[in-house]
This record gives sequence, C-alpha cells and structure tokens, in this order.
Amino acid sequence: MNLSIAIPAMVNNTALLSSPNASTERPPTDSQDNWKETLKEFKAVAPMYDWSPEIQGIILSSLNYGSFLAPIPSGYVAGIFGAKYLVGAGMFISSVLTLFIPLATDAGVTLLIVLRIVQGVAQVMVTTSQYSIWVKWAPPLERSQLVTIAMSGSVVGSFVILLIGGLLCQTIGWPYVFYIFGGVGCACSFLWFPLVYDDPVNHPFISTGERDYIVCSLAQQDCSADWSLPVMAMIKSLPLWGILVSYFSEFWLFHILMAYIPTYINTVLQANLRDSGILSALPFVVGSICIILGGLLADFLLSRKILRLITIRKLFTAVGVIFSSLLCVSLPWVSSSHITTMAFLVLSSAFSSLCEAGSLVNILDIAPRYVGFLRGLSQVFSLISGAISPTVTGIFLSQDSEFGWRNVFLLSAAINVSGLVFYLIFGQAEVQDWAKEQTFTQF
Repeated sequence: MNLSIAIPAMVNNTALLSSPNASTERPPTDSQDNWKETLKEFKAVAPMYDWSPEIQGIILSSLNYGSFLAPIPSGYVAGIFGAKYLVGAGMFISSVLTLFIPLATDAGVTLLIVLRIVQGVAQVMVTTSQYSIWVKWAPPLERSQLVTIAMSGSVVGSFVILLIGGLLCQTIGWPYVFYIFGGVGCACSFLWFPLVYDDPVNHPFISTGERDYIVCSLAQQDCSADWSLPVMAMIKSLPLWGILVSYFSEFWLFHILMAYIPTYINTVLQANLRDSGILSALPFVVGSICIILGGLLADFLLSRKILRLITIRKLFTAVGVIFSSLLCVSLPWVSSSHITTMAFLVLSSAFSSLCEAGSLVNILDIAPRYVGFLRGLSQVFSLISGAISPTVTGIFLSQDSEFGWRNVFLLSAAINVSGLVFYLIFGQAEVQDWAKEQTFTQF
C-alpha cells in the first residue's frame, strides 16, 4: 500500500516525455493566494519521474510477479522447520527493502521492479508461515478469534497507509512514506524474534497454567508435520477444493476494492485526493473491527454449543458473500448519493470480513497437520484471483465508461456466489482421513 498511495506524488504528469526514469522538481509555490489550491494537490518536495501509465502499471503489479512461486514452498518449509524464523525473516527483509525504495527509484525502474519482486516473496513468507504458528498455539475453541485478530492487521495497515500516506506525501515528501513505515516494520521485526516462539512448550515466559491449557486442548489434534504429503488424496479432496475455490472467488472482489476504492471515490464521488484517501480508509477500519468481532462471535457460538463448527463456517461465509455482493451490485444505482455510496462500501467491507471466520480459516479444521503447506496453496489461488480481477476491471472500465462499474460488480457477484455454492455443497469441518495418518507419498 505504500507505493499505491505514494505514486501519484512520484509521477510528473505534466513534464515532457524524457528518459523513463528522468526526475524533475516542481517549483515551490509561496504565494498566499494559491495556498488552498496547493493543499489540494501533492507537494513534490522530492524527485518526480516521467513514468508512462504502462510503466506505472508494471511497477505496481511487480509485487505479485514472484508471489506465485513462494506460498507453497514457504508453507511447506514452515511446517517442517518452524515458522518463527521464516516469518521474522520475511518481515525484516520486506521492511528493509521498503527503506531502499527511494534509492532504487533513483537508480532506475528495473532495479525498483526487482526490489518489489523480492519484497513480494518476503511478504508471502509472512502471510503463509504464520498459520503454522497458530496451529500450535490456538486452542480449537479460541481459534477463530485468535486467527482473525492476527489477520485483521493487514486491514489495519491498509487503513493507516491510506489515512496518513497522502498527508506525508503532501507535506514532507513521498520518500518519508517508505522511511517511516519501513522503520516501523524493522522495529516489529526486532520485537518478533525475542518474543515469539513456535509452540507454547518452549516459551520461557508463559505461565504453567496457560501452557498446560493449550497443550491439553491440542492433545487430541495431530499437528505434527513431516516430509511426506498425501498429494493424491489432497487432489481428490472436495472439502479442500471447496476452500480453495472460496479463496479465489472471495478474493476476486477483495482485490478489486483494494485497488479501485480510491479511484472509485475520486471519479464517481468527485472527491479530491486528500478526501479520497480518508474516505477510502473507512471501509478498511470497519472491516478490521468486524474481522475481530466475527471471530469472537464464531468462537462464542462454538463454545456454547449453539451451532456446530461446520454450520458456523458455512453460515459466516454465506452471510459475508451474499450481503457484500448485493451491496456492491447496488452501488451504481446509488452513486448520486455520496452518503449512501460510502455506507454501502463500508457495509460491504464489514460483511465480507465475516468470511475470515468462515471458509478462509477452514483449513485449520480439516488438515492441521499440513496447515502450512495448504495455507500456501490457498494463497496461490487468492494471488491468481488478485492478478486477474484488477485487469478485467480495467478492461470493463475502458470499454464502457457508462456501465463499466455495473459490469464489474455484476461479474464479481456472480463469481462470489458461484464460489459460495461450491463451498456450501462440499465444505466440511472435520479432520480429513488423509490428514490423520502418516503417508509415504513424497512431494
């Protein structure tokens, strides 16, 4: 999100075309009469670059170029050797590379793209491997809330960047977006290594009561991992395919909103850049809160034996998909009302966040032994969805400016509901037979 919010300040749209990485400086405006106009635009107190739209698209997309190769190996290695160092290393590498983005930008577009590719791989190491920690730390009755609290961090991060990043670009310059948030990431990495442990048994600060509670609650669950994987059994597993299809369909709409909410608010609602950033942040902060509340509610229903686990997973997924799809499909018909449009965007984010306590956490239920590998596999499906959906959205918008958004949301709803139907038919919450026993099928 750093580069997404900074790139409008990095690009000189008015300069004559020169070399792809040529930098310019915008002359300062000291006139009191132009003060209000200056506040409405990003101040360039740092170099600006004459990047064409095609180059900008490549730079923004480069984060995912190597990501397709990383999830499965990261999850598999984390399951074998432990996730602590893999997650910590990924966080540290990504944060350090963030600090060097301004220097890489000055050196050339090619170096910036290479840096972003490596950064994308490092970030996948973090998001994939952390599931291998939760499978050893999260008691079954508290699993939904713990995982959703952790996963809400990505939504909170998006909210903070959108809220603060534009202001930083406007006041002290776009390089400080990377310096400040890269420094925050490095600080988090330094805290991670001494405070986080792969399992409660080896944690030096945990109380005896808490350690015994976690160990006993997981005693009936086989979480051990080895080099063997039941590959053929996984391929034939319809419950697993139900989860993978859910990842693809649910992240289709998610990636569109991540990429296009600022654009939608700026073009449809005619908001300026500063207000667009603030309004774009609202769905993310509400979504992060609802992710946590959804996890708490799911665990409450399970602990009180109000609903069965599979019923909870399917109910939360159905509510999240159906209501978020309906709200998004309705957006083109309420675009004349700014308040209604923002309310629909916020509510859509709130409902879709319930899927985090539904199908998106279901892997922990059906195959805890292979959760690292399967988390990586599911992330491949979400990354594929994220690579396709913004491109399709751009095609729709370029072909039909009047009905483009309507077609985008209708297609998203169709894909989302199709994935939901598949999951409702084949989804399960019991540990699968192929995840209970040691096998000799080598991967």
